[in-house]
Amino acid sequence: MSEARFCLLIIGGYGTFGGRLAQLLGDEPRLRLLVAGRSLEKADDFVADLRSPKDGAEGLGSNNLGALVQAVRFDRDGDLPEQLTRMRPHLVVDASGPFQSFGKHAYKLVEACIDLGIDYADIADSTGFVAGVSGLDAAAKAKGTFALSGLSSLPALSFAALEAMAPHFSRIDSVAAGIAPSSHVRIGLNVVRAIASYAGKKIVVRRDGRPAAGRGLIDAMRLTVAAPGAAPLRSRKFLLVDAPDLALLPTRFADLKSSFTGVGTEPQPLQRLLGFAARLVHLRLLPSLLPFARLLQRASHAFAVGENRGGMFVRVGGLDHAGQRLTSGWHLIAEGDDGPFIPVIGVDALVRRLLTGVRPESGARPAAGELRLEDFEAAFRRFQITSGIRMEHEEARQPLYRQILGSAWEQLPPAISALHAGGARVASGRARIERGGGLLARIVAGVIGFPRAGEDVPVTVRFVPDGDKEIWTRDFGGKIFRSLQLEGKGRDRHLLTEVFGPFRVLMALVPDGEKLRLVVRGWRFCGIPLPLFLAPGGDTYEEERDGRFHFHVEIGGRLTGLVVRYTGWLVVE
Repeated sequence: MSEARFCLLIIGGYGTFGGRLAQLLGDEPRLRLLVAGRSLEKADDFVADLRSPKDGAEGLGSNNLGALVQAVRFDRDGDLPEQLTRMRPHLVVDASGPFQSFGKHAYKLVEACIDLGIDYADIADSTGFVAGVSGLDAAAKAKGTFALSGLSSLPALSFAALEAMAPHFSRIDSVAAGIAPSSHVRIGLNVVRAIASYAGKKIVVRRDGRPAAGRGLIDAMRLTVAAPGAAPLRSRKFLLVDAPDLALLPTRFADLKSSFTGVGTEPQPLQRLLGFAARLVHLRLLPSLLPFARLLQRASHAFAVGENRGGMFVRVGGLDHAGQRLTSGWHLIAEGDDGPFIPVIGVDALVRRLLTGVRPESGARPAAGELRLEDFEAAFRRFQITSGIRMEHEEARQPLYRQILGSAWEQLPPAISALHAGGARVASGRARIERGGGLLARIVAGVIGFPRAGEDVPVTVRFVPDGDKEIWTRDFGGKIFRSLQLEGKGRDRHLLTEVFGPFRVLMALVPDGEKLRLVVRGWRFCGIPLPLFLAPGGDTYEEERDGRFHFHVEIGGRLTGLVVRYTGWLVVE
């Protein structure tokens, strides 16, 4: 039975990323998975864990479910032809690394695979390694095999997102990409070593249309990762990292003027400390951060605080086909522990395509552009991963909610999108109003001007655009109160900001089936940031019910209790 299966050898198969690849592909009965590494004992332990029932379900290696999973010993410094000939894989995936430190014989595994007619892929993140694999192109074509390097977040996924946005541009001037891992991810030692190897060192980037010397983990940009339809991550700085995109982008876009690839880790104080250490290397007060790699790894594990969410972005700037300035951003957010699967999703997609008989062209090359964004998005559906694109024209701004939601706007039910279609408009309907009874709740309600409690109250809402803002005037049975809505700026970008008197509430717009939820992400009083745990909250959403727009608004907090709750329906006149 095993001979009829497609044989996949995963080097580093029990490591941070190789292990996740084995988990992803373990449900595929057409596969024979060889989980490989220098330690057979560790490989055996990993495979035994895969085969163990999880939450009452059968393990991946059971006789009647999923792939045939086997532990094998593989030494990349040993006799490669002998090991590969004995194991007879159809595809070798190198998920080990760090690829930055492979030395002058960096491609000996790739060469051994090509010589034996075995296909090869890796998740390398080293600029030099990924770009240099093209030197084996002629040999791979002669053998009828492929060797794809960098089938990871950078450059395979970043280029897939870039190619999805490129048709909207007549000229692309700038590209920036970055990864924001969750602070709860237990980063592998090889990943830390890779980052430490170039901290404070020269990294070639693009500036003013020419190659320039960037400084690893020192040069920075600030950005808020905000996938359309998901609550944004906290705004953070991204520090420059060495990534294959930096070498590949100028060959793809001849007019490219600037490029950047970065990492934004949490907690940010720990990242600032890392940036300080990189400056010591840059000033030659330290030779390298490599000797501190294990200490850095332990520190990252010790300070696993904050939200267990991660993300990624690709931001493009240039001219559209009308010659107007255009900025486009693709953003991704992964919830919980799903983020670390992203670097191997490209390999997962490649293997599943191979199983259907779809092969990449023969040759050795970087994996940039090898997969489409749709290939990744199909795999994202197995996880709590949200991604999407925003287009920002300088001259023609879109309606407020559409601007903030980006591609997630298309998920909205018609009744909700009609209410937020932009322009001057009026909507009317009926509402039920409840008020909190506490003293502080009554004071807050009085300051803002919320209506009194009532049943079946007539309500009218007038929307008046004012530049990039909207003025909302609500009339509940003759009791009027106003608020101002706009998109947040700077660190609050991609959040809906609503101003009630001296209060400013920051909310994420999150589509949820037939509902659009408004999730509080921050607040201000007279411009002063206040603790999030004291922010006014409650279950606030809009929904379409029986073809009509309905609203459910709760405002309250730990200190005030319920301030006001109003529910009802509206019809745009």
